[in-house]
Amino acid sequence: MIGSAPPSLTRLVPEHVRRFTAYVPSPPDEELKRLYRIDHLHRLNNNENPLGPPPAAVAALAAMTPAQHALYPSGDGFFLRRRLAALHGVEPEQILIGNGANEVIAFVLKAFCQPGDAIVTADRTFAVYEWVAEFSGIEARLVPLRDHAFDDAAMLAAARADDRTKILFLCNPNNPTGSWWDGDRLGRFLDAVGGRQVVVVDEAYAEFVDDPAFPDAVALMRRHPNLVVFRTFSKMWGLAGLRIGYMIGTPEMTDIVRRTAVVYSVGGAAQIAALAAAGDQAHRTATNALMEEARRHVSAEMRGLGLPVLGRAGNFLMLRLPMSDTIAHRRLLAQGVMVRAMTGFRYPNHIRLSLSHPAAMEAFCRAMHGLVRR
Repeated sequence: MIGSAPPSLTRLVPEHVRRFTAYVPSPPDEELKRLYRIDHLHRLNNNENPLGPPPAAVAALAAMTPAQHALYPSGDGFFLRRRLAALHGVEPEQILIGNGANEVIAFVLKAFCQPGDAIVTADRTFAVYEWVAEFSGIEARLVPLRDHAFDDAAMLAAARADDRTKILFLCNPNNPTGSWWDGDRLGRFLDAVGGRQVVVVDEAYAEFVDDPAFPDAVALMRRHPNLVVFRTFSKMWGLAGLRIGYMIGTPEMTDIVRRTAVVYSVGGAAQIAALAAAGDQAHRTATNALMEEARRHVSAEMRGLGLPVLGRAGNFLMLRLPMSDTIAHRRLLAQGVMVRAMTGFRYPNHIRLSLSHPAAMEAFCRAMHGLVRR
């Protein structure tokens, strides 16, 4: 009818999308500085590497020519997959790259789940497993952490409740608590699953753990072909801005997931930088030395203020506050320090901070002394 209002788009939107709330990222640094009237900002909210990428990756990016940027990249990361396969002792066909680990999470969910299915993960872990499942019409069964760590018995019970669970997600080490399962515990868990579901072990922070008890998840694939391992170049390798992650699986597993993958989704600059960065042991050693010194210093300062500290692995710490984390977040921002308020991650009255250079850590500690003692 002429002049009538068009029908609402809502009628076209599936129910599981209508009930999902979109994630709203923080404004850019320059906008935050304008809003809070500050002339500097220490970013301690996203677990980025303060050292940036390894020197070889910086040089590789600088050497790129305009002609290279005009060309489509390798659609499947041909050379990068060969480099990663050599590092992990697998075949290139067992590697699948994506536009950040977030995209690889979506690949695996699409490969094994359809609306009405379920996944199992923790209630306080990396939220993207839950988000991608829910806006895809897949139930996310969230198991409470036990002592700030994944509860294997509760996860198994949730998976066995019926036959709808297809994937179990384990973040090891866990973001945001820094807890991790050792090789024996992961092996027992996989034995108990018995191949009935896909088990994803997200090792985004694995390079920050040097303990020999940390599991060799890739080696476990020989006995457990239902196992998938995620890695990322965003954390240790300082390439968060280029968005590149990857998964490792058995040949059969990777062949299945590849059917849902979007080719050409990882840009040429990201592939070139990752190829140069992969396995740089000197960069890993330097980063971990900086992280451990920052962890020691901040932990001592915060305990001196009477604040409980969580996080024995990764490039972050989490603190419990005697106040609202959202209020603390705003007051710290006014001092030029940006942390992660954790209420939205089901840790009310907690903040998570990325470990960084001494100047940033001193600025954080000064701001916290003023915050707690005011």
